[in-house]
Amino acid sequence: MKNVIAIIDIGKTNKKIFLFDENFEVCFQNSTKFKEILDDDGFPCDDIKSIENWIFEEIKKVQNNSLYNLKAINFSTHGASLVYLDKQGNRITPLYNYLKPLDINDFNEFYQQNGGVEEFSRATASPAYGMLNTGLQMLWMQKDKPETWQKVHSILHYPQYLSYLFTKKVTADFTSIGAHTATWNFDVMDYHPWLKKAGISLPEPVNGEKAILAEINGQQVAVGSGLHDSSSSIIPILEKEKNNDFVLLSTGTWIIAMNPFSLETLTQHQLKNNCLCFMTPKKQQVKSSMQFLGRIHEVYLEPFSKHFNVDINTHLELDLDEKLCQNLITKNARVFLSEGIDTNFEANESLLNNFSLYKTAYYQLIFEISKKVISGINLITDKDKAIKNIFISGGFNRNNIFIAFLKLLQKDVVIKISECKNESALGAALMMKNYL
Repeated sequence: MKNVIAIIDIGKTNKKIFLFDENFEVCFQNSTKFKEILDDDGFPCDDIKSIENWIFEEIKKVQNNSLYNLKAINFSTHGASLVYLDKQGNRITPLYNYLKPLDINDFNEFYQQNGGVEEFSRATASPAYGMLNTGLQMLWMQKDKPETWQKVHSILHYPQYLSYLFTKKVTADFTSIGAHTATWNFDVMDYHPWLKKAGISLPEPVNGEKAILAEINGQQVAVGSGLHDSSSSIIPILEKEKNNDFVLLSTGTWIIAMNPFSLETLTQHQLKNNCLCFMTPKKQQVKSSMQFLGRIHEVYLEPFSKHFNVDINTHLELDLDEKLCQNLITKNARVFLSEGIDTNFEANESLLNNFSLYKTAYYQLIFEISKKVISGINLITDKDKAIKNIFISGGFNRNNIFIAFLKLLQKDVVIKISECKNESALGAALMMKNYL
């Protein structure tokens, strides 16, 4: 019987469970998807009830399997998602989608009261992202749903809510609070005073290595407080590389460049160019550039397939053509992406009329994505501390065209494919190593 740590890893698309053994090797995994439902405003959101039921079922299966001895559970989820509980500890809202429209202009007075948009965003390392700022989600709830707000007793970020399902303890962690929430003041490394003024009380963040012992189906199990997935993904490389400087490129729906070695505070210039800060489980600043480029890549695959009459996965079969890469870099044309920050995440199919071949169109899209990624990396690099190594994790680390563009665009760094698989889940598992 193997001692194992179970990790519930919740992405926007895939919901996964991993079992890690004492060597932190995956000895079991399972993945599923859920159809979105509509929230109380008619906007698509995750089916949190079905996700809860799936988690309970998967944990029970592990406990009933004679091959495994479940010692600990932890959680890794996407950020920008809150759960509201009433006095009885019951969830009272849907899991609102962070893509739900929120008019920033509705918060002009709030920003003015807290030093203006630019200064407040800089201090909280939270660009004015609307629903992606969970602090603004709370204010939106206060203003637009007062009847529901009156019932709110506790507020949890998504990973901590999943932990709460098993422990019934209301917790917070640094990785979730530090992820563009507009609730944390990075200048003083504490909650921002606006929360108290608004009558909002959030739990004190706990060290990510501390778990709560809970009885689950008659068995004592250590339950972690959960982690924001992007911040969790940097933990395995931090542990392996120790003091060697690097940037981690976490690639998925979002492409996030993370520099845990930046000592400089966030600047207005960085903020205006999609930079922000995350935090490690131990309260360490992680200067980051966050761009929705994986989503843009994803939404173009189907139009590419239809326009050129090819299979949707044709991009996976393209051979690497370095000469074409170099030609596109020399031309330096812009077709698919905007010059500044991309805000349109739907495909513009008419742009494909510029191309006669699928290959050329796809290479052009990847060139533009790669160029923005390099710009993001350069923005989060301290002036006197050149980065030598870039680790790539996530789906794009298998995209040879993307990697080739990065190497050609930034010749003075070494591009490394992260040897870690399932980094977010592994990071969450490593936090539980003392309980194996």
